[in-house]
Amino acid sequence: MADLRNNFVGIKSPNPFWLASAPPTDKAYNVERAFKAGWGGVVWKTLGEEGPPVVNVNGPRYGAIWGADRRLLGLNNIELITDRDLYTNLREMKQVKMNWPDRALIASIMVPCEEEAWKAILPLVEETGADGIELNFGCPHGMSERGMGSAVGQVPEYIEMVVRWCKQYTRMPVITKLTPNISDIRRPARAAKAGGTDAVSLINTINSIVSVDLDNFAPNPTVGGKGSHGGYCGPAVKPIALNMVAEIARDPETYGLPISGIGGITTWRDAAEFLVLGAGNVQVCTAAMTYGFKIVQEMITGLSDWMDEKGHRSLEDITGRAVPNVTDWQYLNLNYIAKAKIDQDACIKCGRCYIACEDTSHQAITNFVDGVRHFEVVDEECVGCNLCVSVCPVENCITMEQLPAGTLDKRTGRVVDPNYANWTTHPNNPMARQAAE
Repeated sequence: MADLRNNFVGIKSPNPFWLASAPPTDKAYNVERAFKAGWGGVVWKTLGEEGPPVVNVNGPRYGAIWGADRRLLGLNNIELITDRDLYTNLREMKQVKMNWPDRALIASIMVPCEEEAWKAILPLVEETGADGIELNFGCPHGMSERGMGSAVGQVPEYIEMVVRWCKQYTRMPVITKLTPNISDIRRPARAAKAGGTDAVSLINTINSIVSVDLDNFAPNPTVGGKGSHGGYCGPAVKPIALNMVAEIARDPETYGLPISGIGGITTWRDAAEFLVLGAGNVQVCTAAMTYGFKIVQEMITGLSDWMDEKGHRSLEDITGRAVPNVTDWQYLNLNYIAKAKIDQDACIKCGRCYIACEDTSHQAITNFVDGVRHFEVVDEECVGCNLCVSVCPVENCITMEQLPAGTLDKRTGRVVDPNYANWTTHPNNPMARQAAE
């Protein structure tokens, strides 16, 4: 059986599934239930500095995006950090860690961008026995307007500065949580590494308005007739998160920097994708808020079964395995040729492939042959875009098949070249021509 034990920057947990800092980790009651369900660790909901707690709204805090079957695809939340007293949180954290010594307990922290503020809170957190801290530089609403959260995460110099303070004033491993609301995720990751961070976690929520109430003409969620931008999370953000994790994992300046992957993880497969793209573990929020804490049991079983099936003995066997295969567009093989093929036995004659191709692509699929409704790929027109595969409602009904080297591509009239070629040397590339000259 695959070994799912996780050692992330020295923080040990029985599996790589942690709950992210969010409402599910706001109090001991929740965290105890999560650990009983099987979660390997939690990142406690973000703590603020000593003094009056932050004030959250008392009305709706979430907006939602649903699929056609009303399956939740994304949440937009306007909730802030914990609104519970700092010392109440600290007492509960200490007791939970005593009760569950084998589970990872990380304290998320957000205080003003001042050295004394960080210096004051770190010893208090350390006294709880927490395994590490996560610096919340990601929250895009409410706190950012106060100079915290993403207001820090969008300035690499601030990130490096605060990380240095934390490394100076605590023995605990430091995980720096990055905001996706930035043009190049590598810059804040490099800054965190320069400051001495032990790891980064990403992504935090994406700044968003998910919908507008067309009766009240206000963004959702609506509080007293008004709405605000908030943080977007859930399955819909997973592609953005995967790309950002991969960017950090393959950047020469941050290569090898431990990553805790966050963003839309709902199934074991989602988690596996983050792991093979370089994440050392994963954090989950929306899935737990949608389906409850026991969803982790399916994640654990699914990941373990897949690893057993593929012969992977431990997490180290799969972590980062896909990173070498992530490249820039200019290095893709232009001599790789593929064509779509429709399995006529599996085809249900719905015509979605034909409509998509006819109206929006390359007119490479028939709808009638000899007066009979029939969908078939026209190789002379097919560019191998695989749109038809994406819109087909029947799994594996349409597949992409590579043309072997030496065969004729009917669309171009040229024989498939066995040699690798990319845009950097293509004759149509003006930069390539200049280099040759």
